[in-house]
Amino acid sequence: MSDNTPTATQTAERPSWGQTLKVYLEPASLRMLFLGFSAGLPLLLVLGTLSFRLREAGVDRATIGFLSWVGLAYAFKWAWAPLVDRLPIPLLSRALGRRRAWLLVAQCLVVAGLAGMALNDPQRALEPIVWCALLVAFGSATQDIALDAFRIESADTSRQAALAAAYQTGYRLAMIWAGAGVLWVAARAEVAGAATYQHAAWQTAYLVMAASMAVGVVTVLLSPEPAQRVLPPSRNAAAWLREVLVEPFAEFLRRYRLQAVLILALIAVYRISDVVMGIMANPFYVDMGYTKDEVAAITKVFGVVMTLVGAFVGGALAVRFGVMRVLMLGAILSAASNLLFAWLGGLGHDLQALVLVISADNLSSGIASAAFIAYLSSLTNVNYSATQYALFSSMMLLLPKYLAGFSGVYVDAFGYVNFFTSTAALGVPVLALVWLASRLPATKASP
Repeated sequence: MSDNTPTATQTAERPSWGQTLKVYLEPASLRMLFLGFSAGLPLLLVLGTLSFRLREAGVDRATIGFLSWVGLAYAFKWAWAPLVDRLPIPLLSRALGRRRAWLLVAQCLVVAGLAGMALNDPQRALEPIVWCALLVAFGSATQDIALDAFRIESADTSRQAALAAAYQTGYRLAMIWAGAGVLWVAARAEVAGAATYQHAAWQTAYLVMAASMAVGVVTVLLSPEPAQRVLPPSRNAAAWLREVLVEPFAEFLRRYRLQAVLILALIAVYRISDVVMGIMANPFYVDMGYTKDEVAAITKVFGVVMTLVGAFVGGALAVRFGVMRVLMLGAILSAASNLLFAWLGGLGHDLQALVLVISADNLSSGIASAAFIAYLSSLTNVNYSATQYALFSSMMLLLPKYLAGFSGVYVDAFGYVNFFTSTAALGVPVLALVWLASRLPATKASP
């Protein structure tokens, strides 16, 4: 059929809703569900939940904001992604394969870091907590590099949106456990009538989280290694370094040329509203008088369930109607939902309003995330899947995480209402970039 009739071709090949939803029961999707859990568990424990713990321990908002720069480990993972992409781990790679070997090592680093965070008390010394959080972030970012490559190599392009939705489902289930679960465990472990902050309770909670990484470890050990392309041996060390460190980025620039500037700009700011706002969410709940159980039940359970709904809706819509349309929808909803937090800030402690705000915010986040992951996956060349995806996902976090570090200072100066309104305004330029990117002609990676 002629290339000039894409609409007719797409219409003829469009799957039914039954076929669209059946993809979630495929083995690759189920594996991504469990591995997504392993990927989602560490994030809140070094960012969101940690900020709740630190605020309860009496750490000031400005310090909490600056400590969010621990998350910049995710933004710089492109620096060691080429090694994860190409370098085998002695003995372990031979036994498990390159992707699974790196996944297992990364998961062990996360477990060690979480155990360290459990054993150290921030009221006595904050520095050990920071170093352990950095270890968790480094291990988690390394796991993300290997897992993104594992996902991209596990299915063709038509299945990437579904795998992204399954991944997001596992990711968000882990966030329930790392958000609501850790608060619930800490609340149950508290001694009645004692001080507001109880280190022993948080110690128990973080050790339980470390043990929960077993879900990812078992999945890695039971999963097959995805098929990988056989790469020709390098002529010498210099050639190997060029292939590993330079070529993944050079190939992307050659493929997209000037269009790469627009694509990278979109990637850099797409999630800026959510990321900048998210650092102050838990201190906001503490300052508004919400208890651990209220935050656990509403923001960490109910909210994450709504994110799961959004992820499935976003994945299904992307398969049926295309990624760019859903990308635009997610950008609109993400910016608009931050205005609801500004409204909530003016109300104070109101559980019904909190349910409404969390529902809208997490539904929009799920839709945006599923579409964005599928979009990033479509940009990669399978020969450099880990490195290129790490570059894209790192750029997604670099500017937002940097700005988020000043969020506590901004709140101290202008208040929560102005802060949330400003984060919504940050999302407006994203709409123009999505529209421009949707006008670009399709470009395929060279084999």
